Amino acid sequence: MSFNQLDTLYRQVIMDHYKKPRNKGVLEDSSITVNMNNPTCGDRIRVMMKEENGIITDVKFDGEGCSISMASASMMTQLIKGKDRETAIKLAHRFYDMIQGNETDEDLDLEDAEALQGVSKFPARIKCATLAWKALEKGFKDELNHEE
Repeated sequence: MSFNQLDTLYRQVIMDHYKKPRNKGVLEDSSITVNMNNPTCGDRIRVMMKEENGIITDVKFDGEGCSISMASASMMTQLIKGKDRETAIKLAHRFYDMIQGNETDEDLDLEDAEALQGVSKFPARIKCATLAWKALEKGFKDELNHEE
């Protein structure tokens, strides 16, 4: 597959997640809820997760923002549902490495989120792409601090 074909495919995946977001809505019985925003471009997001026995059994997001931030949130929710907390954090770190153009030997499949790898060429958009992922980490961190 040529670079142009791959670029077109990635754009289609991003736009599909933006126009038909997965897991968008409100999770009434969430055990973790975190709100974040990106004041640079006005993106705002709320990520809600429900954990049972250490597994993320449900996750939703709502908010508004650019196609990159909303598509990334959709991709993230699909990817972490059914995973344990440790795996979700590893996926977030793998995503950060990819988005910053860093090579990694971490063998974790980012699935549709790999479509966002081209964002590394646009530093101003990295915050858009990582907003939901940062909310995920903040939610876990805040909950741990709350329990202590």
